[in-house]
Amino acid sequence: MNHIKLKVMVTLVFVAVFLFCSIGMAGAHFQGLLPSDDMITMSDDKTISLALVFFHPFEGDYMNMVKPSRFGVLAGGKKENLLSTLGEKKVKGLSTWQATYAVKRPGDYIFYLEPKPYWEPAEDCFIVHYTKVIVNAFGVEEGWDEEVGLKTEIIPLTRPYGLYAGNLFQGIVKVNGKPAPFTEVEVEYYNKDGKLEASAGPFVTQVVKADSNGVFTYAMPKAGWWAFAALNEDEKEMKHKGEPKAVEIGAVLWIRTHDME
Repeated sequence: MNHIKLKVMVTLVFVAVFLFCSIGMAGAHFQGLLPSDDMITMSDDKTISLALVFFHPFEGDYMNMVKPSRFGVLAGGKKENLLSTLGEKKVKGLSTWQATYAVKRPGDYIFYLEPKPYWEPAEDCFIVHYTKVIVNAFGVEEGWDEEVGLKTEIIPLTRPYGLYAGNLFQGIVKVNGKPAPFTEVEVEYYNKDGKLEASAGPFVTQVVKADSNGVFTYAMPKAGWWAFAALNEDEKEMKHKGEPKAVEIGAVLWIRTHDME
């Protein structure tokens, strides 16, 4: 009997360790805001498409996303509400959202969104990722470092387009308009075709920390889309089934790098 109990206990411990490691190796959550192009030239199609997804970029695992609370663009110092342009699109049976936008004037276009809070039982908290991506039009580089005024956001210190693989990117993390020192920033590559494989969890999601001024630095080693998620905890809690729960607020910024040819 004791021998059988011991085998059961060993099996349970093994399963627990396996599940713990599996969770540890899973990629982080990222709110996606992916345009069809990051730089529009005179010869390009002037209408771009934007995909709004909530997923693990490296592993390609999607979560169901409800229609966001806010979706818009900041260009020429003015904001435009684009929420009504969104249409639902099913991916792997889950809800994502998409929109098109016609670029009319030169300059930088900062697309942004505020999703509805997502309850994550594995982390016992809500997740809200305030997300941005910057698209340049017709070579006029004006506005890429403007602040949208989100609860938390990454302000680029490096121009966020025209970047080669291997370039350094710097940004400053802000919460409520003020620098957020020593914020942890998760970085993940969008493994679009699923061809890349990671030999260990830390290769899936890279981690850097901002300095005392809220500034972080990262060199992107491969061409493609990269997501930066600066994570903090909101000062306010939300209730889940009547119990107060923490809210993870993330400032997410998407950056695209290119091969030098």
